[in-house]
Order: sequence, then structure tokens, then C-alpha cells
Amino acid sequence: MDSETVRYVASFDPELLQLPELSHLALKERPKMAEELYFQWLSLPETGKLVKSLIEDVKSGSPLNAAGSSSTSNAATNSSLPSMFPAGSAPPLSPRSTSGSPRFMKRSSGAGPSPFGSPLKLVSEPVKEVIPQFYFQNGRPPPKAMKDQCLSRIDYLFFGNMDGLQIQEFKTVTKEICKLPSFLSSSLFRKIDVECTGMVTRDAFIVYWVNGNMMTKDIATQIFTILKQADRKYLTQEDFKPVLRELLATHPGLEFLQGTPEFQERYAETVIYRIFYYMNRSGNGQLTLRELKHGDLIAAMQHAEEEEDINKVLRYFSYEHFYVIYCKFWELDTDHDFLIDKENLIRYGNHALTYRIVERIFSQVPRKFKSKADGKMGYEDFVYFILAEEDKSAEPSLEYWFKCIDLDGNGILTANEMQFFYEEQLHRMECMAQEPVLFEDILCQMIDMIGPENESYFTLHDLKGGKLSGNIFNILFNLNKFMAFETRDPFLIRQERENPTLTEWDRFAHREYIRLSMEEDGEDASNGSGDIWDESLEAPF
Repeated sequence: MDSETVRYVASFDPELLQLPELSHLALKERPKMAEELYFQWLSLPETGKLVKSLIEDVKSGSPLNAAGSSSTSNAATNSSLPSMFPAGSAPPLSPRSTSGSPRFMKRSSGAGPSPFGSPLKLVSEPVKEVIPQFYFQNGRPPPKAMKDQCLSRIDYLFFGNMDGLQIQEFKTVTKEICKLPSFLSSSLFRKIDVECTGMVTRDAFIVYWVNGNMMTKDIATQIFTILKQADRKYLTQEDFKPVLRELLATHPGLEFLQGTPEFQERYAETVIYRIFYYMNRSGNGQLTLRELKHGDLIAAMQHAEEEEDINKVLRYFSYEHFYVIYCKFWELDTDHDFLIDKENLIRYGNHALTYRIVERIFSQVPRKFKSKADGKMGYEDFVYFILAEEDKSAEPSLEYWFKCIDLDGNGILTANEMQFFYEEQLHRMECMAQEPVLFEDILCQMIDMIGPENESYFTLHDLKGGKLSGNIFNILFNLNKFMAFETRDPFLIRQERENPTLTEWDRFAHREYIRLSMEEDGEDASNGSGDIWDESLEAPF
């Protein structure tokens, strides 16, 4: 052992090192140091005397006074350890206060025999923080008070009906306990009555609603769970049909349709198409829980539950809105085969659309037709078209028409693409003896209206960020609306300011319903009959 190592080893005080308390892991990490300390300890004269004393005790049969045999002997052994420093040559320790001193705390606590606390024991164990459970696969369990209150209410409603409740009686449970619209009652009933017994017992309801943690879920998740099929994670159009049947059968604002089942079916289809147009943003016909939560369908359902006049429920359920859509379709479908071709659609809005945009629609670029007839648009396809055409401020409409104008499908609208559609508008203005507006001038106007990030093209993000984006498409392919925008009718502007919550579609449907009802009244007076169309053609009303 070199002299430098000896001086290094000799600088330690065994009492401070507390060698008996060192962890074996610490010694394993530095085996050489432990070995050198051991040999240095053996070389001390006091160590030799201790070893001889122990050997003599063994020979004489006396009990060994070894370290670790007991707390008392351990303290004695520790105090008898020979010092590595010559007498009086150890450096003095710095003065320490008794409060907070590891040595004082060690001795006062009685945790160990040593007068000095080991530095290895100063670090306390890390406190394990208990994180409460925040994910529950089947929903968060209800609090006990909430559960007891619900059970008490269930007992009251099921009292005297030991066999259970029938579907008509179950409506009270849907409204008062589940707090859901009453026209969801039949869907909830069938969800619980899986055996189709025609009865829902108290226990079966508790298993589904209470034990299944349905009562703690938000209303969107509740409705989604009730309507969807067990093996799916989305809703389809078929899932909404039972809801619409119940609404038609029970809502006071739709009682007049009881005698016309064919128009009940058309009304239900139209409502469902409108729901998926606005809510199913992916356009795949699979309405997810995320889409349901982000939309306004739940609020519209609650409004329909509270409002007796269904026409005041403008979102999705208004009968007047259905009437306008259906009559518009009927006007264009001249042969009444429930299909529309290009020549039919070009007549829409008094020939407002250009041939080029109609061609793009029938190329099925913005949306694939659901119609199975080649080259023809069905009723569902027309609902999507008319909503896009008459409500260009809505995001689904902006997406619809953006795809039409984006000829190469690269996600941007260039000046050349917009000029391609505007050329036909320019020609129509010349034919109507109106002063034409050059494309260069109209392009500057559109850039000022939108304020795109890059003035050389428009993106869908640019259009969604502007309030006048819908007018861009009117400029490009709807001459009637383009001219109306240029003239800025003060009457229409005042209407918009008086009812800022109404959408473009709401205003259009209101105007058209008044016009159609006046035409119907006029024909009733001239014909002396309420039959506007031949009954054999299933004409509306």
C-alpha cells in the first residue's frame, strides 16, 4: 500500500464512518477501499489486543463480547474500536446545535446505539403519492348519496308493478329518472328488454342504469350508448329511425301527419339526412361520440321535447324546413321517379347555377351519390345539395363547394381554377345585357373579402376564417345571388341585423315556405280542392 493511500485512509475516524452500519451494497461498489480499511484496522496495536482477548475467551469457554450480539454488547464493541488517530491528534468537530442535529436526533429517538448518526440514514424514503383512479372502463360509479336518491325514486315509480313496466308506462322513467327526451323512451326500453318480453322490471332497470353507471355519464354519452348497436362504436342512419318514429307518434306538432304515413317517412328521412350533413363531418355515414358531442343535436332534441310548435325547432326538426326541401325536389323531378338528372338541376333557383358547376356536382367530386341510378341524384343527395347551396356560411357547405372548385384536388384554389368557373358567369352577364365585371377586378375583391395568408391562392382554412366566404362561391357560379350581393338589398341587411342568430338556411326556408304556402292557397282557390298534385304521384300535401 503506497504512502498516499495510507494517509488517505488514516484521515477517517472510525466513529464517524460507522463501519458496522455501512450497507453491503456500498462496500461492493468500492471493494478496494473496503479491503484497504480492513488491513489498516488489523495493523493497529489495539486490534491485535482485541483479537488475542477474543481467542483467550474462546479457549476458556467464556461468552464472546462480539458486535451485533445484543444492543448492549454492540454499544460496548463500538466504543472499544481502536482509533486510527494518535491520542490528541484528531481534529475537533465543528460545533452543532442539538436541534436538528442528526446525532442528537439519532440518540434521542433511540433508533441506534451509536452516538453519531450515519450520513447514510439522513435521506428519508420518498413519499409515495397515491393518485386516485381517474379512468373507469364502464363509467365512473355514482356517489352513494346520488345512488340512494336514484334508487328511492326508482322504487317509487315501480311501486305496485312487480312484473315491471310496459313501454307506454316506461316513458315516465325516461323523463323523470333518466332526464332524457321522451321520444328516446322506446329505444331505451328495447335496450333493457333484450329478451323482448314487453316488460322492464325494476331489477333490470337498476342493472342497466345504476349498476352500469349510466346515470353518471353526460347526456351525449347516454344517448350515444342507448342508440348504437352493441358491436359498433358509431351511429348510423338506421339507429335514428326508432327515435323519429317515436317523435312522429307523440309530438303534438306532428299530429297532423298521422293520416299520411308516406310523408311521415319522408319527414323522418329528411331530419336524419340533415343530422348527418351537419354532424358527420367525416362524411362516412358513421357518427362518432366525438362528433355527437361537438354538434348541437342534443340541444335540438331537448328543444323539441319542450316546444309544442315543431316549426320553432329550427335545427333538424322543423316541419316547414322539410316541406321546403321536399317541394323543391318535387318541382325539379318532373317525371316524379324520385331521381334528378343534370337537366333537372340546372333549373334550380330559376336557372341560377352554371353548367360547369352542375357538371362538377354530377361528377360526384364533392360527395358520392347514394342513388343507384347512374348519372342521377336521389333525394338524399338533393338534401345535401340544397343545404350546401342555401347555407354557404356553414362549414359543411364550404367543404362541399371547395371540392367542386378545386379542379386538381391539391387543396388550394388558384386564380386559374376560379377563372374557369367565372368565365361562364361573365358570359351570362353579357347575354343579359348587364355590365360585365372583369375577373381581375373580381379577384381583387375576393382577396379583400377573405384576406388569405397567401394572396396567390385560397385554402379551405382561409375560407373558414371569413364571414363572407360563401359569397366567393356565389360570385363564381350563382349569378342571381352574385347580383343580389352586389346590389346589397337594404331590406335583407336589416333582416339579418334584427335576427343575427338565424342562419342563411333559416331565412331561405322561411321565405320559401311563405311562397309555397301562398301558391298552394292560390291553387286551392282556383281548383276548389286541396289536391295540388295527382294523388297517384304521391305529391306532398
